[in-house]
Amino acid sequence: MAGSPNSNLRGFNHAVQTLLKQPTQFLPHLTIPTFTHLPENLGPHLVNSRKPSPTMPEKVARTPTIRALVLDKDNTLCAAKTTVFPPQILSKLSSLRTSPTSLFNQTTNPNSILIVSNRAGSHASFDGEVDELEAQLAHLRIPVFRLPAGTEKKPFCGDEVVQWFRERGVVGSSNEIAVVGDRLGTDVLMAGMMGSWSVWCKEGVFDVGEAGKPERNILEKMEVWIEKFLRTRGYEAPLPKGWEKEKQV
Repeated sequence: MAGSPNSNLRGFNHAVQTLLKQPTQFLPHLTIPTFTHLPENLGPHLVNSRKPSPTMPEKVARTPTIRALVLDKDNTLCAAKTTVFPPQILSKLSSLRTSPTSLFNQTTNPNSILIVSNRAGSHASFDGEVDELEAQLAHLRIPVFRLPAGTEKKPFCGDEVVQWFRERGVVGSSNEIAVVGDRLGTDVLMAGMMGSWSVWCKEGVFDVGEAGKPERNILEKMEVWIEKFLRTRGYEAPLPKGWEKEKQV
């Protein structure tokens, strides 16, 4: 495993530089309160809510087909620094894996969901968390991504994640992947670097008013403010690079 257990200083520096040079990269293609609100047929929701803007004036000509999901763990599937899945999260995961109409059904598309965390799977010291998570999700066949040696944490491991899906025949292009998480500075930025779509779980793992919901930390508060600031000025998330130019299948 690469790096120290907790440090992601390069990720923080990259987020600051991106905010200064390409601030729209912070904007997700879809915002939902929590993971439980994720649409089963995700593709239309990624483009239908988009409005013409100074950065994206053109009309989106087609709808993406999402064949793979990258899911953050901390504050998206579990409370931060835990391996406890709230019942509603497990129910949602089960629905995505068992619904006959889901593109992420474990029978028809077994390798379509991957947990990518900057904690579990990122360092040997968190191997126990990986074991706990995968044991709980064994019946749904959802694995945790192990960061390859020499690879940095999110948002820099996108190429390795895309390769994981390619090797298993899940996707032919990175724009068939959606990254779902609670952080703009890691999850959404990684999606952009991958050439994928992004879904922001704005409230984290708990809905507003739900028992156990913690206060946002300073970085989370800053991200909420940044997203609101950019939206009020009419900016939208850029489409995955080259997506509109690809031949529709």
